[in-house]
Order: sequence, then C-alpha cells, then structure tokens
Amino acid sequence: MTARYEALIAAIDAANADDPRRVTIDGAERAFEIVYAERMTARLSALYPEASELLQIATRAQHLRRWDIPRENFPLGRHGYNDWRKECRIHHARLVGELMRAQGYDEDGIAHVGAIIRKEKLKKDRDSQALENVAAIVFLEHYFDDFHEKYKDYDDEKIVDILGKTLCKMSPKGHGAALALPLPERTRALVAAAIAKESEALAKLAAVSVD
Repeated sequence: MTARYEALIAAIDAANADDPRRVTIDGAERAFEIVYAERMTARLSALYPEASELLQIATRAQHLRRWDIPRENFPLGRHGYNDWRKECRIHHARLVGELMRAQGYDEDGIAHVGAIIRKEKLKKDRDSQALENVAAIVFLEHYFDDFHEKYKDYDDEKIVDILGKTLCKMSPKGHGAALALPLPERTRALVAAAIAKESEALAKLAAVSVD
C-alpha cells in the first residue's frame, strides 16, 4: 500500500486510541475501538483479499470514535437504536473524510468511503455489501457471546429474530463465511435457526444482492 494509505490508517488508529473503553487482549490493555478496527481489517483481508483501498479505509474507520455519540443519548427501543446507529454512521463518515482530506485523497474517494460507511445502496453496491458482511461476521466471532450475556433474559426466539434481521442484511457469501466460523455449538444452532426462519426472505434477497 502507499505511504498515504499507511499514514491514513495510522491517523484512524490514533483517533481511536482515545477510546475510554478498554479491553485486555493477550494480557495487554488496549482501546476497544482499535481492537475492533483491527479485527475488521483482518476479516476483510480473509473474506475479500481483492478489496480496494477505499473499502479497506471504510472498514478500518467503520466505528471511528463511536464513543463520541453515546447510546444513552437516544430513546430506548428499536427506533431510538436505529436513530443512534444512523447518527453514528454519519459521524464516522465525516471524521474519516476529514482524515482522508488531510492525506490528499480526492473528493470522489472521500464520497465513496462515506457512502460505504453510511451503508448506502446495500445489496446493490459491492463495497457496501462487503462491509456489512464483514461487520456481521466480526460480531458473531468476537462479540456475540457478550451480547448474549448482556441480554440473557431474551429467550431463543428473540435471539433468533435478532440474528435473522442481521442475516437479511448479508449476502450468501456472508452467510457461508458465518457458518464456517468455529462458533460454539449453541451459537451455531441459533444462527442456523435464524437462517431457516428467514429462508424465504434470504432467497429473495440473494436473487438481487451482490456478494
């Protein structure tokens, strides 16, 4: 990759280093969003080794300084959650655009990265779909157990419903990669149940989506 790209990735990581949330990885305490961003990059490389530079940037910056917009600033419930996620995507796109501009990227490239992060043209734009697939797989691989523990009062039907909504945003390539993960038996069973429940909707989406 170019020196410009490497400088941009370093700038993204430096911005995420301020995350007050910390996680311990291999005995070392690290910023939550830096670990998340590295996991996103690693999964993108494994699933889409041909990914463009712009897609790689969008993937690294998908949660750029997410803690700036706390979830508790929005109402409880699905509508509040969706509003929070939308505001976060706008925030991430704006911040990475500023960092890209500082490194000399052109406005077309900045606009494309912003569109990917804002999840525009999902199912139609390959880069947007790739990012959605990668994000869902990283969630299942690294964060689903924490999610399940946080909402342990949810019954399996509720969890399957949540997973089904996630799966409907993914493409068949994403589904295959998700099922290939070394998931715990219970998690794999929930994912399989969600795929079965949404089979009709997934088949329709597969016919019109890109991988």
